[in-house]
Order: sequence, then C-alpha cells, then structure tokens
Amino acid sequence: MTFQEELTLCQREIETSLEKYFTENLPQQRLMEAMRYSLLAGGKRIRPVLTLKFCEIAGGDPQKALPIACAVEMLHTYSLIHDDLPCMDNDSLRRGRPTNHVVYGECTATLAGDALQSAAFQAILSADLPSDVRAAAALELAQAAGYAGMCGGQQLDIEGEQRDLSLEEISQMNALKTGCLLRAACVMGVLAAGVPADSAEAQSAAAYADAIGLAFQIRDDMLNVTSDAATMGKPVGNDAESHKSTYVSHLGLEQCQAVVNEQTAAAKRALRGVFSETGFLDDLADYLAGRAN
Repeated sequence: MTFQEELTLCQREIETSLEKYFTENLPQQRLMEAMRYSLLAGGKRIRPVLTLKFCEIAGGDPQKALPIACAVEMLHTYSLIHDDLPCMDNDSLRRGRPTNHVVYGECTATLAGDALQSAAFQAILSADLPSDVRAAAALELAQAAGYAGMCGGQQLDIEGEQRDLSLEEISQMNALKTGCLLRAACVMGVLAAGVPADSAEAQSAAAYADAIGLAFQIRDDMLNVTSDAATMGKPVGNDAESHKSTYVSHLGLEQCQAVVNEQTAAAKRALRGVFSETGFLDDLADYLAGRAN
C-alpha cells in the first residue's frame, strides 16, 4: 500500500467515526447542526491520523484509539470556530465554505465551539480503554488546550498584532497555538497503546510533533504569501496586509524552506531507535512539508 492509499484509508476511517457524533434527536438541533457543520467540513485530519498511527507503532489497537483521535479533531474544530469569530480573526471563509458564525450567527457558533470542546473530553472518557489510560489522555489534551497551550498561544497572537515580534516570540506563540495540539495528538496515540507518558516512546512522539509543528507553521506562513484563496480554502495575503510578524517576514521564503527541510529531517530522526515501523510517519512529515494547502 502506498503512503497516499494508507493516508486516505485512515482519513476515511476517521470521517466515518466523526459522522456518528451529535446525531441524537434533541430540541437543540440547531446547535448540533452547527457542531457537525464545522466538524464534518473536511480537512486533512492530520491530528487524528497522528493519534491512530502512533498508537499503532506503539503496539496498540488503533480501533480503540478512534474516540481519542475524534476528540483531537473536535478540539481542533472548536478552536477554528472561535478563531474565525468577529472578535478574533473575523474570517468569513474556512475550508472553502462560509465560516460557522456566518451561517449560524455568533451566539450559536460560540456555543458550538464550547460544546465541541466538552464533547472532546467526553469522547476520551467514554473510550473502551483502561481508566488510567483515559485519565492520562484527558490530562494530555487539557494541558494542550488551556492557558499553557493553545489558548495561551492565541492570547500571545492577539497581543502581538499591535507590535513587531521577534523570531523567538513568534516561535513561542506558535509552539503554544499550533504545536501543543499536534504534540498531544501524537502522545495520546502512545498513551492509547498503554505506554506511559514518561516513556521513551512518548518522548519520541513529542519530539516528532515539535519538529513537524514548527515545519507546519512555517509552511503555513509561506503559503499565505505564495498561494491563493481558492487553493487554501481561506483568505491569503492577510499577514502582509496587516503587517503581521511571521517567519516569512523575518527569514524570507528561501530560508523558511531551508528550516522546513531541517525540521522535517529532525522529525524523522526523533523516531529512530525507538520505533521500528516509521515509514508512514516519515512520509507524512515529507507530505506536510510539501503541502499546497
């Protein structure tokens, strides 16, 4: 099976699982519809793919890790809904479709994000896994999502809009805003396999995630300059228009590409000597480094 075939198979499995959520017949149908609107809007599902694949190479059953993989995507989707709100980035397009608040209004969109966040933890804590594994996974995701992780990074991003940021400040912000959830996705895959959080496997997964996370964000900054809205499915060029400090504004496109290549190689090295079957994750790192959207 080729890398692309394996990736597509994994993505389809995740989509099938996600489609089963929020289908109850309840009075608050509009809220559930708004949750599903963004959750099922497509995307590469990279974070849940990472969870399943790290569970697999750590010796676990990816089927049992599916609720955890879905939880990562729920939390990621919540962050996108809130990022797009008028009080944040005020974006009207996401993955080629109108953003949640454009379709459902700000109040329902806010609630949809809130509900997806709580549903993520419900999915983990309801998984068919030992209670200590569920608790460890929920703790990992909570740490990645909160003030010391994704929300903290978003706050730094808001504060940084009004001034020029150093390269170190940009890296710190993105490590929290983007990197923490990628790290949680990888580490929770290891945890789902029954391997403890202080193991060499978990540390290797975290190092891989940190490297692809940096490469991912730099590539994103590059695409904001070189791509177009039709390809990206969201507005582009807004970083330069708003004079936002980015990796590209500091390093230029050529040096950014060099760092992406370096970090992609570092991600692969992080797996060596710990895991034996790393082919898919090696190819995934390359795929992310060269992505067009």
